[in-house]
Parts: sequence; structure tokens; C-alpha cells
Amino acid sequence: MRSNKMHDRMRTVADGAATGLAVLATILVVAPLIAVFVYLIYKGASSLNVDFFTKIPKPVGESGGGMANSIVGSAVLLSIASVLGIPLGIGGGIYLAEFGRGTRLANAIRFTADVLNGVPSIVMGIAAYSLVVVPMKHFSAFAGGVALAIMMVPTVTRTTEEMLLMVPNSIREAALGLGVPNWRSVLSITLKTASPGVITGCMLAFARVAGETAPLLFTALGNQFWSVNMNREIAALPLQIYIYALSPYDDQHRLAWAGALVLIVLIVLAVSLVRYVASRGILKGAS
Repeated sequence: MRSNKMHDRMRTVADGAATGLAVLATILVVAPLIAVFVYLIYKGASSLNVDFFTKIPKPVGESGGGMANSIVGSAVLLSIASVLGIPLGIGGGIYLAEFGRGTRLANAIRFTADVLNGVPSIVMGIAAYSLVVVPMKHFSAFAGGVALAIMMVPTVTRTTEEMLLMVPNSIREAALGLGVPNWRSVLSITLKTASPGVITGCMLAFARVAGETAPLLFTALGNQFWSVNMNREIAALPLQIYIYALSPYDDQHRLAWAGALVLIVLIVLAVSLVRYVASRGILKGAS
């Protein structure tokens, strides 16, 4: 009887210790994010005003101005990157999980995606410069979107593959047993079942490229004026933050902190909005 009580006590202590370690690990993961966000609020919130969201940058040395053109430019670049990168990444993930299992081509694609995930962003920018900017003979928003899309593809591809592999084979077999063609089963049933995980992967890729600066230095270049032309240079929040951070003027330093805060908030809002829409069933095909 005493041994049973001792055993129960040890189990309780072990359970409490494991729970405590899990909570501690969670705190250690979340604490840096909270610290960065609080510091950005401390440094940048005071510079946020109507002008910041409605006006373009002032000439060097003048105080005031804003980053309205950079916010719009980032939206344009990320839209181009998402339109190019997400469908290609999802298509690659579908091939790896559903049609190319065990083939040499699938293994080559998987290896390439893993390698690209670890390639520095500046290398991606140089590649996009050689592939797009040089042939076009000028910098452009399209070139910047291509550079960001290249960075999104491997993350979306590998995430889509893993999510599809988690779908039970019984679902596929049930669809095929009802006479549904394999391609239709993949698109309408398997992919829809895995859509929450696939959407999460797309959002991870989106968040990764949203703050990239190096690829845009070689492709979009930046612009101090209003521009939404895909064929010309365009402003972007990361680029403007980089320029202001190197500036010797304190007023531009304050705007850089404000821009960093706005960039983080916009990323969080975009990801949260997509997750909310997905949870409501709109993106999962739920009624």
C-alpha cells in the first residue's frame, strides 16, 4: 500500500515537473517576441501620426514626412510574390505527396526545396537580378516580386507535402472507390482536408519574405515617390527602414522605428486575418 502511494507521488511530481518545463519553454520562446514588440512600441509609437500613413518621405535633412508609398509598395510586392509563389509551391507539394512518391524527380525537387530554404536571401536577390533585372535592363516591382516568390516556394512546397501526407489514405481510397478521378480527389478532397496546414505554411512563407530587404536592393531598388507600376522601381517598407536606419538624422531614425513597428503589425494582422477566415470554414469549403 505504501509503495502504491509512493509511486503515485512520484508520478505527480514527474507530471508537475514536465508541465513546469513545458511552461518554461513556452515562456522562453514567447518572451523574445514580446520583448521586441514592446521595444518597437517604445521607440516607434511616438512617431506614428496621420502624416506617416498619408505622405511620402521628405527630402534628406527635412523633418516630417511619412511612408505611405512604402506601405503601398510592400503590398504590391507581396501580392506579386504570393500570386507567383503560392500556386507554384502548392503544386510542387501536391506532386511530391500524391504523384511523385519514390521517383527520382520527386527526390530532386525535395532536395532542391530543402537547399533553397537555407540559401541566404541576398543570394536570392542576386539570382533574381540576373534572371529578371538584367534581361529587362531596369529595376522593377515585378523583379522584386519574383525574388520574394522564389523565397516563398520551398517553404510552401515542403509544408504542403507534409500536410498532404498526414491525410489518412482511407480518405483517398473512399474517393477512388466512388469513381472519382485521382486528380479530382486530390484537389477536391485531399487538399481541402489538409487546407488548414497548407494555409499555415503559406502564411509562414508570407511572414518570412515580408521583412526581407536584401533581395529588394537588387530588384525593386526603392522609390522616394508614389509608384504602383510593376515595370518601374517601387518603394517598400523594409527598404525605407534600411535607408532611414543608415541616415545620420535622428528624425529619420524615429521614422525607421515607426516603420518597423508598422511592418510587424501589418504582418500579424495579415496572418491573423487569414487564420480567422480559415477557421470560419470559408477557405476549407465548409458550409
